[in-house]
Amino acid sequence: MLKNREGEKVPNVTFKARENNQWVDLTTSELFAGKKVIVFSLPGAFTPTCSSSHLPRYEELAGVFKKNGVDDILCLSVNDTFVMNEWGKEQNAKHVKLIPDGNGDFTEGMGMLVDKENLGFGKRSWRYSMLVEDGVIKKMFIEPEVEGDPYEVSDADTMLKYINPDAAKPKFITMFTKVGCPYCTKAKNLLKEKGMDYEEIVLGKDITSRSLRAAAGATTTPQVFIDGNNIGGSEALEEYLRNNPDLAA
Repeated sequence: MLKNREGEKVPNVTFKARENNQWVDLTTSELFAGKKVIVFSLPGAFTPTCSSSHLPRYEELAGVFKKNGVDDILCLSVNDTFVMNEWGKEQNAKHVKLIPDGNGDFTEGMGMLVDKENLGFGKRSWRYSMLVEDGVIKKMFIEPEVEGDPYEVSDADTMLKYINPDAAKPKFITMFTKVGCPYCTKAKNLLKEKGMDYEEIVLGKDITSRSLRAAAGATTTPQVFIDGNNIGGSEALEEYLRNNPDLAA
């Protein structure tokens, strides 16, 4: 039975990380003292649910968490720092800090170290999330102890609902662009001025013109989608933002 450790202090450990090609020691005190921190822990970098859902959604909601008093978001896994760094690059993680618990010391101290030998993983972390204030665990969401890799309660939306059920979530924006397109640059600048994050899909690199036509009914760029609705090009986006002045990521 995995223990809920609400009210307890996080384990006192030192993480071995690589930053700018140098070894760096990250202590529990540095990461948690005097801060409100979200931690979500997962079985492994580059694994399906972790890469498609768990990390990306925390990254998407990072701005909302910050507005609601969260200082940092930490993603922790029993992987070495080289793996975590490469995963962060692949995921384009700009707001979530990836923490390598290579020896499993923190995870073991949390009582969340589990046997994944049947998958060839060895010892890994059970999936969970927690809100930590000044090193003390205020809330934990632990996935149910069932077969497989459950992903029901440690997600970013559940954590946000706990912190502030009325928090406004950012718009999900996807922009289809092509290299050298000045209208694409204009559209990106419009969103940056608003502080709105977006996913960029580059024509010829990430998608074909046929796929773009199927999605947008057009092959000109940019094509901007907000919450699944096709807004259109840069001029249409400018008008949309003008008519919705309170929008922000």
